[in-house]
Amino acid sequence: MKFNGFIAAIFLAILIAYLFPEGVVLFPLKTITDIGIGFIFLFYGLKLSPTEFKLGFLNYKVHIVIQLTTFIVFPLLTLLCLPLFENGTASNLWIALFFLGTLPSTVSSSIVMVSLAKGNLPTAIFNASLSGIIGIFVTPIWLSFFLSRNGSFEFLDVLLKLFLQIILPLILGLILQKFLGEFARKHNKKLSLIDKTTIILIVYSSFSNSFSSNIFSSVATQDLLKLSGIVVILFFVVYFGLALLSNFLGFKIEDKITAQFCGTKKSLVHGSVMVKVIFGNAANTGLLLLPIMIYHSLQLILIAFYAEKYRKRVLRAETLENTA
Repeated sequence: MKFNGFIAAIFLAILIAYLFPEGVVLFPLKTITDIGIGFIFLFYGLKLSPTEFKLGFLNYKVHIVIQLTTFIVFPLLTLLCLPLFENGTASNLWIALFFLGTLPSTVSSSIVMVSLAKGNLPTAIFNASLSGIIGIFVTPIWLSFFLSRNGSFEFLDVLLKLFLQIILPLILGLILQKFLGEFARKHNKKLSLIDKTTIILIVYSSFSNSFSSNIFSSVATQDLLKLSGIVVILFFVVYFGLALLSNFLGFKIEDKITAQFCGTKKSLVHGSVMVKVIFGNAANTGLLLLPIMIYHSLQLILIAFYAEKYRKRVLRAETLENTA
C-alpha cells in the first residue's frame, strides 16, 4: 500500500479546498498545472520501455480482453446504470460515473500489483502502457456522445487541447527516450513526485471551484451514497466477470491475474488530467472527479488483498511442482 501517502495528500487537498473554497493562491495555479500535465506525459513517453513493451506484445488474447473491458465493457456498464439517475444524461452524477467508465487503466499500480501477485509482468506492462495511449483518444470520444448535445463539449477544441497538452509532450518523450529514457526509468520515483504534485494541485483546484460554486449543495447525501455503492458494485462485476472469462478462455493463472488486475484498474492520473484539459475550471469538475477518487482508493485496497491471495496460491503451486 505504498500509495497511501498520495491518497492522504489528495483528501487533505479536498479538505483545504472545503475550508478555503475561494482558494489560497500564492502562485498561478492554472499555469503550474498546465505545465505539470505536459511533464506528466513527457515523462510517460520517456519511461516507456521498448524492450519490456515488445516482450508482452505477442500475448494478444489477454490484450484484447483487457482493452475491450477497459474501453467497451466498462462504459457500457455505466450506461446500464442510467435509469438509476433521475435526470438521465443531464445528471452530473451520471456523467461523473460515465467518465470513470471511459478512463484508461493505471500504469504503475497495475504493474506493481501484477508483480506482487506473480502474474504475467511483461503483459501487464504492455497493456498498462497501451491503455494510457488509447485513453487519450477514446475517453473524449465517448464523452462527446453525451456532452456535445448540450453545447458544453466542443470536440475539435478538446482535440486541440489534448494535442498541445498531452499528445505533443508524449511524442517528445518518445523521441527523447533514446537519450533520456534510461535516466527517466532510473529516477522514476523522483520524477513521479512531479506527477503526484500536479494531480494534487488539480484536485485542489477542481474541488475549490466546486465548493465555491456550491455544486455539492445540490447533491443529496443519499445520491452520493448511491454513487459510491454503484462504484463498488462495478469493481466486483468486472473483477469476477474477468475471472469467469479467463477460465472460459483457458488462460494460465499468470494471464488470469494480469487480466483481472489490469482490466479492473482506472487511472486517477488520467482522470485528473482529462478533467483539467476537457472541462477547464468548470464548477462541476470536483464532482466529476469524485467517482474516480472513490474507485481509485477502493481498487488499491481490494487489489492489494487479492494480490496477496494470488501470490500465496502461485507460490504453493510452484512448491508442489518442485517437490513432484
